[in-house]
Amino acid sequence: MQFTAALVVLMLTTAVLAQNAPTSQPKSVTVPITLDQNRVVIDVDLPLPDGSTESVRGWVDNGNPDFYMSQRVAGLMGLSISCDGQICSGTPKSPGVSFEMLIGGMKIVLPAMRQTKVPAGRPALAPGMSAEINIPSTLLRNYDVLINFPDRKFTIGLPGRLKFNGVKSKMLVNPSNGLIQIPSKIDNKDHDLGLDVGSSASFLSEELFEKLSNAHPGWPHMTGAVGPFNTGELADEPKWKLMRVDRIQYGPLFLTDVAVADLPKDRRTFFEKRASIPSAGQLSSEALMNYRVGLDYAHSNAYFDIGRTVRFPDFDVVGLILRPEDDNRFTILAVVDFDGKPSVPDVQVGDHLFAVDDNPVADFTLGQVWSLLEGSPGQERKLTIERAGKQFTVVAKVQHFLGDVPDNDEAKGKSKKN
Repeated sequence: MQFTAALVVLMLTTAVLAQNAPTSQPKSVTVPITLDQNRVVIDVDLPLPDGSTESVRGWVDNGNPDFYMSQRVAGLMGLSISCDGQICSGTPKSPGVSFEMLIGGMKIVLPAMRQTKVPAGRPALAPGMSAEINIPSTLLRNYDVLINFPDRKFTIGLPGRLKFNGVKSKMLVNPSNGLIQIPSKIDNKDHDLGLDVGSSASFLSEELFEKLSNAHPGWPHMTGAVGPFNTGELADEPKWKLMRVDRIQYGPLFLTDVAVADLPKDRRTFFEKRASIPSAGQLSSEALMNYRVGLDYAHSNAYFDIGRTVRFPDFDVVGLILRPEDDNRFTILAVVDFDGKPSVPDVQVGDHLFAVDDNPVADFTLGQVWSLLEGSPGQERKLTIERAGKQFTVVAKVQHFLGDVPDNDEAKGKSKKN
C-alpha cells in the first residue's frame, strides 16, 4: 500500500511539473502570406510591457536593413517618440532593452535597439499599406527563410532547420546588415542585382537601362508606374521609364520578359552604399512570383524552386497612377498614355478615386485597389471620381500595358510600345 501510494504521488507530481514546465519553442514555423501589391505581409504578435500581446501586420522586408514600426505600435511598446519632419524616432526608455515578436508561436528576438524609425502621422509603414511593423534584413539574416509565392506561405527557422529545394545560387550577403546581391547576367554582361521581396518594383540603374533601351528598341517600354510598380511612395512615379528586358540570368534562373524601371543615379548610389558593393539594380517579388525562394543566410546560398509556370497579366490594368493619402483617399497623380492617347481621358490629375465598380476604396490598401483595377484587356471598370467636392462616374477600359499590341484588325498599324 505504501509503495502504491508513493507511486501515485510520484505520478501526480510528474504531471504537475509537466503542466508547469515551459513549453518548448518551435525551431521553425510556417504562416500564411498576404500579397499586398506583391509585398509579403504576415501576422505577427508583439509581447507588450504590460504583459499583454498585440497582433499586427508585419512586412517581410529583406531589402531594407532599418527597423520600422508605426507610431501606434511604438507607443504600445513603450518607446519614447521624437519627430523631425516626416520621420520620427522611437527610443527605448531603458538602454539596452531587447524586444520580441512571435511568428506562428516562434519567438523572434529583436536585437537590442537604440532607436527605430517611425513614419510620422501614418497608421502604417508606407502609404496604402496595412503593415505596422517590418521584419528587416538585419533580423532575417539570423534565420533560415523560405518565401513560397505559389502557395502563399512564409517559413522561418533557426539556421540549419529548413530543407531547401530547387536550384542553388551563391548570394553575396552584406555581413553588417543582411542585404543580398545575386550574380547575374544581362545581354551577356555580368552584373550584380539585389534581391528584395519587400518591393513590388524591379529596377536597373539608369545607365544600364538606357544602354539596353538603345540597343534593343523593340523591347516593350512605356512611361508611368502603373499596376504593381505604382508604390504610391514617390512623387516622380508618373515619370518612371518602364521596360521589359528580354532575358535576365539571375543566378541559375533564366527569367524572360522581366519588367524593370530605371533607377536614378542618386538612388542607385544610396542602394550601393547600403549593399557595400556595386549593384546594377534589384529584382523584386514581381519577377519571382512563380518561385519558392529560400534564403540560407548562414551559408550565403539562395534557392529557387519553380512552383508554377503561369504567366501573370501583371500590367493588364486601368492606366492610373495613384497616391494614397493620410485621410484614406487616393489621389490620381497621372493618367498614362496608351497608343499615344490618355488611357482614361475623362480623369484629371488631382482627382480622387472614390470607388471602383461601386466598391468604395477609402479603407482599402493600395494593393486591394489595384486588384479592382486589373483584369483582361478590353474589360470595363466603372470609376467613381471626386473632383472639387463633387462625384461623377467614368467608364475606363483595362489595357495591356508594357506588352505587344494584340494582333487583330483594330490593332493593325499601331505601335508595340505604350
